[in-house]
Amino acid sequence: MNLIYKRKAFINISIFQDSMTTKPKIDIQNVVASCNLHHELPLEKITIALPNAEYNPEQFPGLVLRLAAHKTALLFSSGKIVCTGAKSEEEVHDFVKMIIKEMKKIKIDITKKPDISIQNMVASGDIFMKLNLNSLAFKLENAEYEPEQFPGLVYKVPNSHITFLLFGTGKIVCTGAKNEKEIVDSVNQLIKTLKKLI
Repeated sequence: MNLIYKRKAFINISIFQDSMTTKPKIDIQNVVASCNLHHELPLEKITIALPNAEYNPEQFPGLVLRLAAHKTALLFSSGKIVCTGAKSEEEVHDFVKMIIKEMKKIKIDITKKPDISIQNMVASGDIFMKLNLNSLAFKLENAEYEPEQFPGLVYKVPNSHITFLLFGTGKIVCTGAKNEKEIVDSVNQLIKTLKKLI
């Protein structure tokens, strides 16, 4: 069966074991990306010219630019930026284009192609499996579970930068991925691992 990947539309991405009766659903919540515009940015000028910009150098060296719902960019004078709030890799690229357009409005022309790098993708979803977290805490390698402090089990995937939060209901959160394929592959592997242990 296909893993359903939710962004603005459902798209089929990967194959799950045929024994799965319900398709797991994964929804990307946030993509954090860094970018180099290869152009110095006059932050004070940007703050004065753009109403959606906030800059307080005494507290933080970066300028906060809000361009769309839940999308925020941190701009630094070096021309490096950090984008948050996108829901896909494509949205990150569109967001950077929006920033470049805003710069052009105030006579800051970005001529070189920006270097964009995905730093972290956060996804949440449901694997439709009831999980005994107390049992999994002993069976899973690199697992931490302290229900008095947090209701989820933290599972750091061995030999990977991926971390999962697992909940007894089958809900999951995946962090640390650099692209969508890593999320899909990690969820696939998680389900196979859990099926062996349950």
